Amino acid sequence: MSADGDAAEETAFVRTYTLTRGRTRPRHLLGVDTVLDAGPGRPGPGQVEECEEILDLCGEHRRSVAELAGRLGRPVTAVRILVSDLLDAHALVISITDAYATTDADPDERPSPHLLAALAAGLKRKWPDAVAYPQAG
Repeated sequence: MSADGDAAEETAFVRTYTLTRGRTRPRHLLGVDTVLDAGPGRPGPGQVEECEEILDLCGEHRRSVAELAGRLGRPVTAVRILVSDLLDAHALVISITDAYATTDADPDERPSPHLLAALAAGLKRKWPDAVAYPQAG
């Protein structure tokens, strides 16, 4: 790798470190598929500009953690930490979608248990070190 590539990689690392103030773990358990919506609160003083970008994106419509990370060009871990800060400030809320939650929904429109199991298996293969969630009973 060239010296310029090393310097760019180091700059990106330092920027990510400063974004999270050196923290490596969020206070909230957030998956890459956690969907967020703008909340009534505002971030506190001293928040990084990425927090404003996250709020602007979620203000347009609901966004997942993975989508926010992609749009910001930041690692998912850093975005989880920023989102966690915004959740603490009530500037974001976790959106609970009810598309499949209602009892009167057409069973043909719901994802099948086989599809959900295949999706879960694929995600586990792709990210074997990801946080495991308890199985529904």
